[in-house]
Amino acid sequence: MRKKVAYILRTIVCFMALFLVLLRSNAQEINGQNTLVNHQEERNKQYDWQTICTVEDVCKVYPQLMITLLDALNMNYEGLREVKMAHENGDITLACTLLLDYYKNSNKMPFVWQVPVFSKNINTVADSNLQNIFTFYNKTYTVPRDSNGHLKWNYHGPEDDIEWAWALNRHHHLGILLDAYLQSGNPDYSRAIDSNIKDWIISSLPYPGKKSGTELWRGLEVSFRIKVWARIFYTLMNCDDLCPATRLLILSSISDHAHYSRNFHNQGNWLTMEMSGLAMAAISWPEFNESPSWIAYSKETITKSMMGQVYPDGVQTELTSGYHLTALVNFNLFRDICLQSNESLPEIFEEQIEKMWNYLAYTMRPDGYSLLNNDSDLRDNREKVINASTVYKRKDWLYLATNGKEGQEPYGEPSVFFPYAGHLIMRSGYEPEAQYGFFDIGPWGTGHQHNDKLNISISAFGQEFLVDGGRFAYTGEVAKKFRSYARGSSGHNVILIDGNGQAPGPNLANQPLNGGNFTISEKFDYAWGSFNKFNDTEGICDHTRALLYVRDKFWIVVDRISTDRPRKIETLWHWHPDCTVEPDGKNSVSGKNSKGNLEIIPVGFRRHNLSFVKGQEKPVIQGWYSKQYNSAVPNVTSIYSDEIKGNTTFVWILYPSSGKLQPIKAKLVTENETDVNIRVTNAKGDRWEITIPFSNSNKVVLRSNH
Repeated sequence: MRKKVAYILRTIVCFMALFLVLLRSNAQEINGQNTLVNHQEERNKQYDWQTICTVEDVCKVYPQLMITLLDALNMNYEGLREVKMAHENGDITLACTLLLDYYKNSNKMPFVWQVPVFSKNINTVADSNLQNIFTFYNKTYTVPRDSNGHLKWNYHGPEDDIEWAWALNRHHHLGILLDAYLQSGNPDYSRAIDSNIKDWIISSLPYPGKKSGTELWRGLEVSFRIKVWARIFYTLMNCDDLCPATRLLILSSISDHAHYSRNFHNQGNWLTMEMSGLAMAAISWPEFNESPSWIAYSKETITKSMMGQVYPDGVQTELTSGYHLTALVNFNLFRDICLQSNESLPEIFEEQIEKMWNYLAYTMRPDGYSLLNNDSDLRDNREKVINASTVYKRKDWLYLATNGKEGQEPYGEPSVFFPYAGHLIMRSGYEPEAQYGFFDIGPWGTGHQHNDKLNISISAFGQEFLVDGGRFAYTGEVAKKFRSYARGSSGHNVILIDGNGQAPGPNLANQPLNGGNFTISEKFDYAWGSFNKFNDTEGICDHTRALLYVRDKFWIVVDRISTDRPRKIETLWHWHPDCTVEPDGKNSVSGKNSKGNLEIIPVGFRRHNLSFVKGQEKPVIQGWYSKQYNSAVPNVTSIYSDEIKGNTTFVWILYPSSGKLQPIKAKLVTENETDVNIRVTNAKGDRWEITIPFSNSNKVVLRSNH
């Protein structure tokens, strides 16, 4: 028994001794890391970072950083033999000097550069950047400096919005400074580039080596910086204002940036940006040991991602026009990077990019602007589409982008339907003042979604009438007030049930909508969709909306509410801020602008309770519009309110007219459980008899006397 107790005691003592050894080892490791950081901070105090300009300077202040850089290079790469010898001999300064000579004398540079003739020409935006005054997301502010003279790269701007800080850390402003320098030769711009990059890299040390959402280290910002730095590194190769120390600091940070993109990337449209950044690092600096694996990984990952995030009809699965463009631009950039470096891509990659451009071209409004849907901003895409039409030899895109002045008119009717996205684009033609409509009957989307299924937007005569609310902002003061409104149903042309908006719907389409959901013909377009998940709503309630567009004439909207109990129904119509909105006759509403009118005409015998809201903040946000991030302007929302006891159908005519308002007569002839029959007559005596089914495109009937 005593022997057994002694054995147990000896075992416990051994374990305790081992534990103390491990604890001491771990403490030493932590202390070593802290010592490294402390030494680095001490160096920063001893040396004014702004005076670190030469190879000798950077090797003296950051010797370990330069050794790590040299170790990361493939010293057997053509042209690096002398660098390798100096490194093996332990002469870090000579090795770094020879490395910069290699880049300056290499004929394999991926960018062409020029040093402009000196002048004092100015660029207003660039000059603001010289004063640390930056504009991001329509907000301008001066970024302060800390006691060591570093810009506060984590500064959130005037609205305390981290998006503003992320924009600062993408270094797009350095591209503005570079362009200004190339156009003017003013050395103030090139020196500012040098100072900003040196400042950022020193401020960012040490590289965290883990996934982050901080201002300096996040996937999107990492990828954007790589692209900006690559252009600067080679474009300013013969410019002495980008000092040797800054060039070496860039090189030392590239492997960190690539490591982050390779190991901590996201999915969806973020991945397209992160992989294009990783590929840019690989082809811009092929001398790194990991460059071949960077390009291989990025190719495999982005191709797999494309197959998952782009539908067969070419629409990115977030179903958000702005982020569709973001993904497309980065897919396209990746394609260009691979072409430039003779890296092959699967044929499907090229095919999907063309389909994505096709969506962008065919959803473009007559004025050249993109859809304003989900988390999008208004963007003029004409120049992009024109450039793409040249690359892909698509004369129909050129025709769309130039309003028929160039290119070739698309075959068939001017309207188009994207069956996976569920997006119907309605047109009267391609001229600048053509009628245009957007109807959304697709899934919710995989990101940046709004609860706005069955939303409608209308423009005509080169002007907008019925609009989507926009995205407002993600964080900051604007977001605190308007973000819920932006994402909710209240900011869209949909229906509220008992005061409640839509809940999230299905994220993805598993298959395309079939011919029963839509029809595009010579005389009319038709589509229908339904939704039945409303927030905080008891019982059964289904909203089915059918939309028929009589080409070059008017729209008819049929809203069918199926319910198991009485409900309060609010039908929302949001007008563009430039419209003067007022009641017009028997519950009709007219929106007027400088080019024409759009009249909303309820059809039937029901007398609605009509109200108008503009710029309301209490009790709820209503009547606001945002065409760009961080903007919010009042607009009129006309609201038709109704108390219903059971299944009910509402019919609306959206009638555009240029110049003076054109009177029309509309009558609900018949109504049943499957369809409605409408008669419309205008002042000229033109008459239309239309049967509109709630949910079957094959049952549409249109008869007219002209």
